[in-house]
Amino acid sequence: MDKRTFLKSAALLGIAGLVKPLNLLANPVADTFTLPKLPYEFSALEPHIDKQTMEIHYTKHHQAYVTNLNKAVTGTALATMKIEDIIKDISKHPVAVRNNGGGHWNHTFFWNILSAQGGKPTGKLAAAIESDLGGMDKFKETFNQAATTRFGSGWAWLIVEPSGKLAVTSTPNQDNPLMDVAEKKGKPVIGLDVWEHAYYLKYQNRRPEYITAFWNVLNWAGAEKNYVAALQK
Repeated sequence: MDKRTFLKSAALLGIAGLVKPLNLLANPVADTFTLPKLPYEFSALEPHIDKQTMEIHYTKHHQAYVTNLNKAVTGTALATMKIEDIIKDISKHPVAVRNNGGGHWNHTFFWNILSAQGGKPTGKLAAAIESDLGGMDKFKETFNQAATTRFGSGWAWLIVEPSGKLAVTSTPNQDNPLMDVAEKKGKPVIGLDVWEHAYYLKYQNRRPEYITAFWNVLNWAGAEKNYVAALQK
């Protein structure tokens, strides 16, 4: 091999070496969805929801839903869509999108319905609980029952039905009432995660105790905003 041929071959090999990394980066994982900022410290809901549970729930479980959702939508039109638009027609999408998309939306909603201040229902929501659900005591009883009897993993919800009335329901796994597969559809006002990862470190298998504790950190001001927004859409 003469010097000219050697140099030409070396140049081609060098170009090939540069091309390979570019091919590896041709289809990166989408970063459409991100972990939202938690609106309080991990310890803020103590003693009702402990710091360790909050930290693991947020940084491990919710982050996993975000990571796996981005993987599931990579290379598809879903990577350009809002999560609300994806989940409303969830039956059209793969199971991985249903599970992780639901997990991402549900947890984002859940963090914002919790508050160290707690409070009591006021305004339009308080009036609707009275008229639609028979009052606060009856509502809590119905909601607690839905949360306690949800077999396995899932969520309990207070929703605004298409009729405009409040209703209590529950969903399995990471489904929610916005999905077209939901048994009872509506816009969420309050949601409670009853997966074991949400309470097991503190309450073990005593789910009813966790449900009772939830009422101490329920962000009623946020619930009121959710209710008013649901009526306007």
